[in-house]
Amino acid sequence: QVQLVESGGGLVRPGGSLRLSCAATGSIFTIYDMGWYRQAPGKQRELVATITSGGSTNYADSVKGRFTISRNIAENTVDLQMNKVKPEDTAVYYCNTYPPTLRPWGQGTQVTVSS
Repeated sequence: QVQLVESGGGLVRPGGSLRLSCAATGSIFTIYDMGWYRQAPGKQRELVATITSGGSTNYADSVKGRFTISRNIAENTVDLQMNKVKPEDTAVYYCNTYPPTLRPWGQGTQVTVSS
């Protein structure tokens, strides 16, 4: 059973940067399309960014131009570089396949954007 572990979250000021990382117990990132998702309080989980097994990327309009998804094959991680963060980016961030088929979801990593 593949397990996903997200890390890198924290408190950051508006306009700042964070780098999230998703590690897996198996080498799935070169096989499956992967996605970063987020869930803000009181809202449904939403897709933030995707990367295909071939390396193509796509982004939600709300983060386009600010976030970058990438794979680190040597480290076996999928990362999310978050730049120019905004208060509305505050959420718990999760990774999963795209579409999300792995269960259970990881514990996520909390990102809080506040001055």
